[in-house]
Amino acid sequence: MNVFQKLLPGVMMVYDYLIVGGGIVGLSTAYALTKRDPQAKIALIEKESSLAYHQTGHNSGVIHSGIYYKPRSLKAKFSKEEGKRLRAFCDLHDIPYELCGKVIVATEQEELPLLDRLYQRGLDNKLDLSIIGPEQLKEIEPHVAGLKAIWVKETGIIHYQQVARALAKEIQEANGEIFLNTKVEKVQEGKHGVMVECGNRTFETRYLINCAGLHCDRIAAIQGMKTNMKIIPFRGEYYEIKPNKRHMVKHLIYPVPNPKFPFLGVHFTRMIDGSVHAGPNAVLSMKREGYLKTDFDFKDFAEVMLYPAFWKIARQNIGEGFKEIVRSFSKKAFVKSLQRLIPAIMDDDLVASENGVRAQALTREGKLIDDFFVVSNEHSIHILNAPSPAATSSLSIGHYISEQIPG
Repeated sequence: MNVFQKLLPGVMMVYDYLIVGGGIVGLSTAYALTKRDPQAKIALIEKESSLAYHQTGHNSGVIHSGIYYKPRSLKAKFSKEEGKRLRAFCDLHDIPYELCGKVIVATEQEELPLLDRLYQRGLDNKLDLSIIGPEQLKEIEPHVAGLKAIWVKETGIIHYQQVARALAKEIQEANGEIFLNTKVEKVQEGKHGVMVECGNRTFETRYLINCAGLHCDRIAAIQGMKTNMKIIPFRGEYYEIKPNKRHMVKHLIYPVPNPKFPFLGVHFTRMIDGSVHAGPNAVLSMKREGYLKTDFDFKDFAEVMLYPAFWKIARQNIGEGFKEIVRSFSKKAFVKSLQRLIPAIMDDDLVASENGVRAQALTREGKLIDDFFVVSNEHSIHILNAPSPAATSSLSIGHYISEQIPG
């Protein structure tokens, strides 16, 4: 079926598998299920009027190599294996991508040991990379200033919404069904499956797959799952380099990340459309889908403020967190951070760009969940932490989830 479905009020729909969430992880999971079980009746539901709207649609478009992730973690495993899987899918569907590579740059002496440890982690993850000095760095990125850098060849760029559209087409051609404007309100688990109410529309399924991203913890809670975590939304704010200064960025340019802070720091990303973005900083969003500083939702905000674990992690990261807030409200401070990598970049070279929101899982003990996190029971599976590199790893995640589901 080549059109998205629109249910009539009161209609009961029965499926073998029901996927909640129309981002790239949900679409990849549905796609994997069509391959694993071609005869199964599969549906995907999405509360928005279009697919891949939130995290997928506000993605930086980077194909991550996996250098940052702990060896043998799901993030490291999926990033490494995804390269061939994603490129093959893109080649099949004529989706443009480029393995442009990136440099991770140490600009201060105290960063050198951290850079060396990161390089060793990349080697442990079996990546194709090398350590380079200032001269070779200048050859790769003439405008970057640094003492030493890691050249990561396996990093690339892509437009993930194009991947999402191709996945949706594949799902529909395999007789899977996609329903937009369909928001979950109630989940009831029975002896033989799960019933999902979406207003006056009801779905019955043998197995429920929760890929709801920013709302995944709420879907799990509606079903009565005990997860020991909550999604905390962080807004990533970006600037775009004006066209006449795009030549200053040839590849992707990253700082050495602070291992005590869960985010990578502001960096330069060349996009597949030729534009160049700078950022993101990372600040608490006062709404789960809060892309603007002014976006506010009382329920979302109160959930975070009344979650004791949030205050624990906030105290642990108060210094870096304060810097992120300053960068959020001061373009001058934001640019100063960028000048550590490219000294010649100036305020007038940048214009504000679209922001994104990251769904970060935080345990009740006050620990940010570092890896992909999945819980399941007899009739459902819930993907409860899938931040970056989830888009990079989406096809591998979908394959992994499909293998966890009973046949």
